[in-house]
Amino acid sequence: MNRIFNTNFNHNSLDLALLIFRVSLALLMLSHGIPKLNSLLAGGEVQFPDIIGVGAKTTLILAVFAEVVCSVLILLGLATRLAVLPLITTMLIAIFIAHGNDGLKEKELAIHFLVSYLVLLIVGAGGFSIDKVLSRKITRAKRGY
Repeated sequence: MNRIFNTNFNHNSLDLALLIFRVSLALLMLSHGIPKLNSLLAGGEVQFPDIIGVGAKTTLILAVFAEVVCSVLILLGLATRLAVLPLITTMLIAIFIAHGNDGLKEKELAIHFLVSYLVLLIVGAGGFSIDKVLSRKITRAKRGY
């Protein structure tokens, strides 16, 4: 019973939780981004809403960059804090512009993604990530060994 209410944690459990969180979040977003990538690669006239006023094709390219490229970086745990920034921007656009006049039901998924990306921005990728490996190498290089 004590374990249920225990607020202590060990770093391995936290790192494992962040790995599961990061990978599942990236895969879920890729399910939205890959169809956009296929649409972009199909050629022809781009049928995508120009909700930020930069042209339909440019808007689609920005969405693909965020939802595919940045999601792959998050999946790998590479430059995670940097990779979430375009995704945070994309979710803010989805919430306040694309679904600005819609109810909470239509905004809910984007809000969930936004909160999740904010968590990754704050805590980072965790120990099971390329970020951790690079951080160790940088620290060793600064110490001179």
